Amino acid sequence: MSTAKNSYETNLVKDLAKLINEHNLAEIEYDTDGLRLRLTRTVAPTAVSVAAPVVAAAPAPAAQPAAASAVPAPAAGDEDYSKHPGAVKSPMVGVIYTAPEPGAAPYVNVGDTVSADQTLFLIEAMKTFNPVKAPKAGKVVKILVSDRNPVEYDEPLLILE
Repeated sequence: MSTAKNSYETNLVKDLAKLINEHNLAEIEYDTDGLRLRLTRTVAPTAVSVAAPVVAAAPAPAAQPAAASAVPAPAAGDEDYSKHPGAVKSPMVGVIYTAPEPGAAPYVNVGDTVSADQTLFLIEAMKTFNPVKAPKAGKVVKILVSDRNPVEYDEPLLILE
């Protein structure tokens, strides 16, 4: 393995560890050409909590499908929207923004009719803002996330019918 590749991987791990701590995430996964990283954060059970990122790196298998993320059981009164046919899910781990800038109107509200490829949210990951676009035209029936909160990969964000 070359020194440049080691430096790149070291910087990537540092950036991911910083992201996991900045946004108080439990874990983050990164998978690209031959490199797969999964960082998890554990919290010590003391009066003062200190996060300690744990890193595990392994080469990615050639044609393995992405692992399904564990979805916690919904609390009493909450519905599980993960299998809803109109669920728009997060394409990545990051912080979600419901409006283009602070104080601006949100991209969408419940009851809005949206067109295919219309921006619904932004997700900030590693200092980059990534738009989440509507996969199809439809009506927004439920928004499942709040502005400036962390989201996980494959987490339902909105229900579109």
